This record gives sequence, C-alpha cells and structure tokens, in this order.
Amino acid sequence: MIFLKTNDEIELLRASNLLVGKTLAEIAKVIKPGVTTKELDRVAEEFIRDNGAVPTFKGFPSPYGEPFPASICTSVNEQVVHGIPGDVVLKEGDIVSVDCGTCMNGFCGDSAYTFCVGEVAEDVRNLLKVTKEALYIGIENAVQGKRLGDIGYAIQQYCESRSYGVVREFVGHGIGKEMHEDPQVPNYGRRGTGAMMKRGLCIAIEPMITLGDRHVVMEGDGWSVRTKDRKCAAHFEHTIAVSAGKADILSSFEFVEEVLGDQAI
Repeated sequence: MIFLKTNDEIELLRASNLLVGKTLAEIAKVIKPGVTTKELDRVAEEFIRDNGAVPTFKGFPSPYGEPFPASICTSVNEQVVHGIPGDVVLKEGDIVSVDCGTCMNGFCGDSAYTFCVGEVAEDVRNLLKVTKEALYIGIENAVQGKRLGDIGYAIQQYCESRSYGVVREFVGHGIGKEMHEDPQVPNYGRRGTGAMMKRGLCIAIEPMITLGDRHVVMEGDGWSVRTKDRKCAAHFEHTIAVSAGKADILSSFEFVEEVLGDQAI
C-alpha cells in the first residue's frame, strides 16, 4: 500500500534526510587511503546518535540470515550495495559507496554517495559521474502525473547508451515511517508503465550502475552484493517528494561536496 505524505510529514522526512547528508559529510572528512570501513561506520553512528537520531540500518532484518550489524553500508569497488563495514583498508584508487539511513521524530532518511579514495582511474571516475547524472535524470521524471516506469526508463536509457550495466535485482523504494515502503522504484523499465505518481509520494531513487556486465552475486555474509565480473559499481541515492512541479529533493549532497571541494564528482 502506498502512503502519500502530508506537508508536515514531508518536513519531518526532510529533517531526517538532511541529517543523512550531514553524516555523509562527516564520513567524507575521514575517507583516505589507510582508513578502514569500520572507522567510517564509527564516525557515522556517533554523529547520528549525537544528533538525536538512530541509524536505521543497524539491526535491519535479513531474509537470508543475521540482521545487518552496522550503521552504514560501505561497498568497495566491485561491491554494489550492502557491504558490511569491517577491517577492509581503503587504498589509493578505490571507490566506496556509503549508504546511510536515519530515523528521527518517527520518520526516515536514506541517501548514498560513492566516494573516490585518492586518485581514481578515469574510466571509474566517469562511471561515478554518469551514475550521479542518471540519478538527477530519474528525479526529473518524478513528477505528478507521470508513472514510475518513466523514472526507470530515463535512468536505463541514459546509462545503457553509455555502455554501462543497470542492476535489476535491487531497486529504489518508498520511504516514510518505515525505511522501505511501497512502491518499488526500479532503475529500468518502460515509459508509461507502473503506478501513477501523485503529490505527496515520497521515494528513494538510487541507480546502481556497473562498469561491466549488469549481473550481480550475493557474498557469503548474506548481505554484500558484488558484480559477477568483479568490475566496479557506483551507487548514488536521494530521497524525494513528488509535487505538481519538479520533485522536492529532501536529502542533500551539498554538505558532502562542501567537504570534497573540487574533488567532488
């Protein structure tokens, strides 16, 4: 069931999502060669809790085994999503997707940004650039009166026309009091299909795009998803509210990009 949000509820969602953006900025300050993904998780959890919220990912149930053990997902290089922070040491030339969720005042925030660790190969940096551009192209199609398939079609066409793979197995989602609500928001599809978008619909749009083949496999930990061919993947995510005009982006990359400066994607 799809729950449309009131203006007051959208403002509560915005507060949680802006906290996610600020958390990602705190992570941006410490990402460098030699840092472990566990350290990124420590920084994130401390910042979230210090700001009166809780990390929604920690303890999130899995249909495959143990609940998620950390406050953020850190997916390095060929990992697409749901990488578990641990003793992995980031190296010069790596990329790391950091997906973060918060809950504050009963409403959730969810956003992701893929970071470069030092100097990254040009083909990988281009993958990040196109994935981020695809996110905003998807958002341009999140308009009252359009259908969910219009978002996926726009993202798919933009990425596949540049010879990138579009992951099918994991998709965006509705968001509100729960982190994952109806509807699902695929990054592929046909124009004019799917549920019609109405004002007050709040969704997380999150293209997951690969440098090579689109196929993915699940790692043995029951969470981490990587590309089958072990080529790099990128992931950017915003939470938005549909309105009569252009979509209202509730999360923000501005805090991150203030930290990154001219190194931002």
